[in-house]
This record gives sequence, structure tokens and C-alpha cells, in this order.
Amino acid sequence: MERYRNRSGKSVVQSFEIGQDSITVQFRNEPYDYLYTTNSAGNYNIDQMKTLARSGTGLATFINRHVQKKYASKSR
Repeated sequence: MERYRNRSGKSVVQSFEIGQDSITVQFRNEPYDYLYTTNSAGNYNIDQMKTLARSGTGLATFINRHVQKKYASKSR
């Protein structure tokens, strides 16, 4: 996983991993990694999440507003 840059210093996102049709997100103080896929969250949302993850800002807010529980799976 790649460490999230957290440019605001306030994000609950700790790290992420980008796949071809997915993104896995690890949150601070959470025991799970959340896998979001194009099938679970939609192409547009996954593309937005990838862009925000790479930029280091806005990912947690986007997840809270648009995809919340649209993850494909969660794992330890």
C-alpha cells in the first residue's frame, strides 16, 4: 500500500492501493482494508477516488459523501 499524503493533516485515510478497476483504502484506527471496485461503486467514483488518492487530498470526504458502504469487500 502507498501512504496517503494527507495534505490537510486531518484525513482518516492512512494508505491506498490502486488496481486497474479498483482502489483499496486503509483508514486510521480501522482494522480493515476496504476494496472499492467499479462493480461495487461505479466507474466514475473509482476514477475520482484514484485521482484524489494520488493528489493526497479529499479522498475521505469523497468516500463519505458518495460511496460510503459501496465497497466490494473488507479484509484484515
